[in-house]
Amino acid sequence: MTADTRETVQLLLTRMAAGEDVADLFAERVDWRLDWPDEEHPDTPWIRPRSTPEEAAAHFRELRAHHVPEKDASRVHQILVDGPDAVVLATIDQTARSTGRAYTSACALHITVAGGLITRYHVYEDSLSVARAHRP
Repeated sequence: MTADTRETVQLLLTRMAAGEDVADLFAERVDWRLDWPDEEHPDTPWIRPRSTPEEAAAHFRELRAHHVPEKDASRVHQILVDGPDAVVLATIDQTARSTGRAYTSACALHITVAGGLITRYHVYEDSLSVARAHRP
């Protein structure tokens, strides 16, 4: 199972970086969480609840549309795998398309894989730096 988890996570990260579709990597129901306060975020509309493969794929399309892909210098530092669970430790270096402001955010992803599909996708990031970069 560990190899299956690592392969699925690697494929997700590769597709995310290339801007490719990821819907087929997610289970029918996904435990989805972004570690942000509960109130709405008008400057970051991609941050909202998701639960299906189509919604997960839309998240990454929307995320890409609100950033300047050519200036993405995000990097993965480590992938830790324990059975069906993986934690990806990364640094997000992005530029907000709407403001032109660059930001850096430490990030951890908690991903769970079952049967080769992602059933959990939790993101823990420096939401304040992301919000500030996108705020007009």
